[in-house]
Amino acid sequence: MDTPQPETPSDDSPVRVVIRPAVAADGHAVYVLDHRCWSPATEVSEQPDPPEPDSSAFYDDRHRPEHMLVAVREGELLGWVRVLPPTPLPSNAHIRAIMGLQVAPEARGLGLGRALLHAALAKARAEGARRVTLRVLGGNIVARSLYEQAGFTVTGVQPQEFWLAGEYADDVLMGIDLDAAEREATGQAADRAP
Repeated sequence: MDTPQPETPSDDSPVRVVIRPAVAADGHAVYVLDHRCWSPATEVSEQPDPPEPDSSAFYDDRHRPEHMLVAVREGELLGWVRVLPPTPLPSNAHIRAIMGLQVAPEARGLGLGRALLHAALAKARAEGARRVTLRVLGGNIVARSLYEQAGFTVTGVQPQEFWLAGEYADDVLMGIDLDAAEREATGQAADRAP
């Protein structure tokens, strides 16, 4: 599968970050990153237990490696995104949902989040999806900005949906129409042609 590659972090570094489909062997590294990145400001679930050596506990029946893309540099996992059908219903098969995106703290600001998100949209298109949805906490301004820059729009808000770190947090529903996004991107490219 062709996936967009993020920019190399520095011009003098020959090392590139590769975004690729996850495999079962990535499970431990994904779990470690999930544990490291957990924050009550961005997560609605309880903090995961510290990872056991060689644990691949991140994967389960609903969340399998084939639902994930990972960003790797020289064997080190720097980020991941999970994109999958939101339900097993055939009537909902044209939808994909982003159900998690994380970038290692030391790799933030390098464009990995944007590259992972674009790769997830490409994966959704390749699987025949017409629309991609996601949910994000109202106070997670960095993530909301990333999604808006990629073309996601707010489709709804569940006010005070979660009680986190001593205060209520809104659940913001966002989505992108892949066909419209493709038309817009093609139109913009045509507008810039000489």
